[in-house]
Amino acid sequence: MAKKHVIYKKDNWNMLTVEARGRELVLREISDQWGEDCLTFLSRPEMMEWVSKRFPKSDFAGNEAEWEDIIQAFKEI
Repeated sequence: MAKKHVIYKKDNWNMLTVEARGRELVLREISDQWGEDCLTFLSRPEMMEWVSKRFPKSDFAGNEAEWEDIIQAFKEI
């Protein structure tokens, strides 16, 4: 049984979810600009490495609370 975690959901076209299927983590990022991107990770450290590259803190200058919320949501998985 998969457990779905919503990292963020701004509307029906801008969201990021992670499904935990045992050891496997399936990440789906849906964007109105790029469409849907689906990634599969075999471990949490592998996923967190991707997160650190995808969401660098420097991209959230002035809005660090949003960055902290995103990182915290990933850590709770």
